[in-house]
Amino acid sequence: MGFFLETLLGGLMAGMLYSLIALGFVLIFKASGVFNFAQGAMVLFAALAMARFAEWIPQWTGLTHPVAATVLAFIAAGFVMCVLAWVIERLVLRHLVNQDGATLLMATIGISYFLEGLGQATFGSSVYKLDIGMPKEPILVFDKVFEGGILINMEDLYAALIAAVLVTGLSLFFQKTGTGRALRAVADDHQAAQSVGIGLGRIWVIVWCVAGIAALVAGMIWGSKLGVQFSLATLALRALPVVILGGLTSVPGAIVGGLVIGVGEKLSEVYLGPLVGGGIEIWFAYVLALLFLLVRPQGLFGEKIIDRV
Repeated sequence: MGFFLETLLGGLMAGMLYSLIALGFVLIFKASGVFNFAQGAMVLFAALAMARFAEWIPQWTGLTHPVAATVLAFIAAGFVMCVLAWVIERLVLRHLVNQDGATLLMATIGISYFLEGLGQATFGSSVYKLDIGMPKEPILVFDKVFEGGILINMEDLYAALIAAVLVTGLSLFFQKTGTGRALRAVADDHQAAQSVGIGLGRIWVIVWCVAGIAALVAGMIWGSKLGVQFSLATLALRALPVVILGGLTSVPGAIVGGLVIGVGEKLSEVYLGPLVGGGIEIWFAYVLALLFLLVRPQGLFGEKIIDRV
């Protein structure tokens, strides 16, 4: 029982990190109705900015306190992501208002390649260490309740808590604020939203800025775990099954989808892996997503679209 709970907790913590990346896809899709292929590049760019500012700020200011330097680096990287959102709206999205979804999709692919090149040119292409103060050593709990106890990775636990706070905040933002309702209106119909005075430019800047902050948090956490390197751009691929499972239009769906995928990966690797030869954790999520596409294409919480002729 203790080993099962340990595996379950590990899956839930991994699932929260998947949800954090999936949120970027959901946010952009809710505002523009397009799948954002640039999300992985945004995670990479944000992580590079965070890592480099964490190195540069102590050199520029003489600040030696690590927590203060990390906080300032996060603020500086967040400002960069918001400026980037404004530039994307000015130079790209503003000229594509009311265009087909395929046009916007191709635009996000172009933005992805641009961000990867800009990140390399601005911040360098080396592997950077990013220390945000999360504890690395695991702890043993409930050793008197279960034989052998439950080993919890404290870094994963802290990361999951950070992701949970951000996800909860974004959920409340979409459901309880006027701006959040405006975002949903723009996602439903661009022209109708414009007709009632909702400016697409302002909404797109806001949503890309929020998605940039989500990418920054995801890049910060994964960069702390794996190091900041260009392979972070591929993390978005791990979130694709989460988006398919939860639904492209649902913030709660991104949360539930991430938890289901995270737990499913861990449990299948432990209990089914020996039966199929291992490696199931790599492809389990994609097989599950494929099954959902066959029986429920809109995902668990996605809206079913009915076209009447």
